[in-house]
Amino acid sequence: MDPQLPLPVVGIDISKATLAVCYQVNQQVKHLEVSNNKAGFQQLVKTCGAQCLFVMEATGAYYLALAYYLHEQGGQVAVMNPLIIRRFIQMHLSKGKSDRKDAQWLLRYGQQQAVKIWQPDEQVLVECRQLEQVTEQLLKQKTMVSNSLEALQQQPVISKTALKQLQQTLTALTHQVEAVEAELLTLLEQRFQAEMTLLRSIPGIGRKTAGMLLLFAGGFRRFDNYRQLIALAGLSPREHTSGTSVRGKVRITKMGGGLIRGKLFMCSFAAKKRNTACKALYDRLVAKGKNGKVALIAVCNKLLKQAFAIVKSGQPYQANFTSKLALNP
Repeated sequence: MDPQLPLPVVGIDISKATLAVCYQVNQQVKHLEVSNNKAGFQQLVKTCGAQCLFVMEATGAYYLALAYYLHEQGGQVAVMNPLIIRRFIQMHLSKGKSDRKDAQWLLRYGQQQAVKIWQPDEQVLVECRQLEQVTEQLLKQKTMVSNSLEALQQQPVISKTALKQLQQTLTALTHQVEAVEAELLTLLEQRFQAEMTLLRSIPGIGRKTAGMLLLFAGGFRRFDNYRQLIALAGLSPREHTSGTSVRGKVRITKMGGGLIRGKLFMCSFAAKKRNTACKALYDRLVAKGKNGKVALIAVCNKLLKQAFAIVKSGQPYQANFTSKLALNP
């Protein structure tokens, strides 16, 4: 294919079992439905060709196998935020919804809009994210069992068998969490040894948070400035004003990054005492009458700015040093 010509676009609406495919042949729109498995992927490539721009939505885990397969076949893949596609459809006043229509809208979006080409994560990052998900599931189970145990111990009559089983389950879950977290941190330290050392030099950030930050940010390689990192963590302020209408206070977006926000918030308590810049920021905001929680959220933002600047510069934390990366977006 002539490299000067744009790649043909293929829109793919993904569900758990099937793929609704929309493509064009001589300006004529065609549809195809295949199974969401390797046999269906092969049929898709056989019909549309590998040298295409495949546009799909990020639908949980259902798109990953297809995205990896198409990338291995030499195709270009664009994985879109479903909200972006929904707004694009609404903008064109579309009525009705079906898998075929959604696939056609994905085709149109790829033809009309510039899209960012998706790249697969390193294998170690994929494994680490899986371990992170398992850790979160185990922690939820541990919390549930702990609450059940506490409730049981408040009862006037307690079954010894029930008490023993809950205690054994809680102990087993605790050991499992510790084992998975240890494996996760070991993998991250092997892959990001230098970055882990740099991040741990920041007062307030420990080993676990440094690892979670690197996993969350993919080693900080996909960010051009700290504002992108803060936005991904859901720590950007969101304001609702229009004319004389003001809807409540300015709050953070909380869009994505819930786990890392929680880690940073816990770190902010130590940072406001031991981190020079964070302490000055916290004290200044509290002196102005800001709520303590609001000031801690500002400290979370400051920690992310410091983390971005330190990893990008390769220079460890210095109490009286301000990196240009932290100042210039």
